Amino acid sequence: FNAISSRIRALHSSYKNSPNEVLASQIKNLRKRVYIIRNMQGLGVASLFLCVVCMFALFAGKLFLGQAIFGASLLLMLGSLGYSLQEIFISVHALNLELGEIQKK
Repeated sequence: FNAISSRIRALHSSYKNSPNEVLASQIKNLRKRVYIIRNMQGLGVASLFLCVVCMFALFAGKLFLGQAIFGASLLLMLGSLGYSLQEIFISVHALNLELGEIQKK
């Protein structure tokens, strides 16, 4: 996340000095990635939180409640992994944009 933030600032500065379509596409791409990473991390943290709550429920002898909470945590983790996969695809697209610019030169 910090690396993407630094990259956005650098690209924004470059875009202000000499606007072009490639930089605009990269900035748009990074904006999308920031939101995806935020959602991915949020779902991951919520999943871990529910795992801890599940353990408390199980220790309290609430088997069905613990199972339900654990099921919910698994669904949140699946969502987080889905966002992670989406972010990987977008990252590859961003690298292809940069490589395409190099190949043009």
